[in-house]
Amino acid sequence: MGEFVSVEVADQIATIRLDRPKMNALNGQVQAELAEAAGIVDADPQVQAVILYGGERVFAAGVDIKELAGMSYAEMAAHSGALQGCFTAVAGIGKPVIAAIAGYALGGGCELALCADFRVAGESAKLGQPEILLGIIPGAGGTQRLPRLVGPARAKDLIFTGRHVPAAEALAIGLVDRVVPDEQVYTAALEWAATFVGGPAVALRAAKRAVDQGLETDLGTGLEIERLQFSGLFATDDARIGLRAFAEKSKPRFTGR
Repeated sequence: MGEFVSVEVADQIATIRLDRPKMNALNGQVQAELAEAAGIVDADPQVQAVILYGGERVFAAGVDIKELAGMSYAEMAAHSGALQGCFTAVAGIGKPVIAAIAGYALGGGCELALCADFRVAGESAKLGQPEILLGIIPGAGGTQRLPRLVGPARAKDLIFTGRHVPAAEALAIGLVDRVVPDEQVYTAALEWAATFVGGPAVALRAAKRAVDQGLETDLGTGLEIERLQFSGLFATDDARIGLRAFAEKSKPRFTGR
């Protein structure tokens, strides 16, 4: 698709692959290609699950520091919107998204992994938000998505210290969901993604939207979001198929409509 970001689809699973040697640094071009890839997989009705993957050696070591170092305040004020927009596009993919993390997921790489619904890490993976060591803070969602995932105190620990978190600790605090041998990271993500293939795509999108939007508001508003998504599904073919199959004690064959 792009020079550094590709989209490969097989068996209704899309893999968004980062390939910018040596460390998959997320420069402006990579960010633009990531946003484009997110739009492609989100719009493709044949794609039912998505994997974010940086290869066997590294997920992504972060935003390109050399690119940032030369920017003035005015330039960064303009660029930061595009930076966050890229990650928001990934987080907004209306399908289950799994980050397959090998090696480092630091800074922007960690923030990219936070945009996924689930994270599978290799045993030697390291995650973290080391921006504070450069005299700055995370700017692509780290101060917002990380505390929502692991809680404010743990997020502040990682952000304030900039330390690298090994896979075992990341699993213990909920930063990743599964830890597997390094060589099995992509396979494990693929197997997980396959569990969503053939599922009710419209309901999965609605469920993801209800959870994500509900986290941004109070309980009452969240319940209203859920109510609207829930009732709206009764206008879909998939709901009729699923409810009929339950009554008939048969296996539903969803159409995604």
